[in-house]
Amino acid sequence: MYHLTIETPEDWWEVEALYDLCFAPGREALSSYRLRDGVPPQAGLSHVARDIDGILAGAIRYWPIRVGGHAALLLGPVAVHPTRQGEGLGRQLIETSLEAAEPLGWARVMLVGDAPYYNRFGFTRLDGVVMPPPTNPDRVLGRAVQPGAWDGITGDVTRLD
Repeated sequence: MYHLTIETPEDWWEVEALYDLCFAPGREALSSYRLRDGVPPQAGLSHVARDIDGILAGAIRYWPIRVGGHAALLLGPVAVHPTRQGEGLGRQLIETSLEAAEPLGWARVMLVGDAPYYNRFGFTRLDGVVMPPPTNPDRVLGRAVQPGAWDGITGDVTRLD
């Protein structure tokens, strides 16, 4: 049993340590991090999951971006502590946070990830959406939070400054 809450500034370093544990060294060299540099995670959407003892078990973050001039969210990273994987916590983090996006006024979400995993959450390949290189276009996925929100949206993914 996990308790999901909105990430607070006090959670920052603990979440960063979880990401360091779950992802390869140099994760911050990825092109998606250039979209996040100096930008705080989107308020109200980034979540942490703690067990009954208050120990961090998972986290998910979102970042504001633009795609072809249109506002969108960049999902990621999402991580579950290796000792907690396989319990459905990743699904819970993704579904809970996505449910919060529309009431906060967001229409579309994208990520760079494995389609076989993220398809189950309604993410599909975004043709014509270009992440900064080097990014495999087959891994650029999106989900409309509001129906039709990705219709006709193409172009470069840039920071939302």
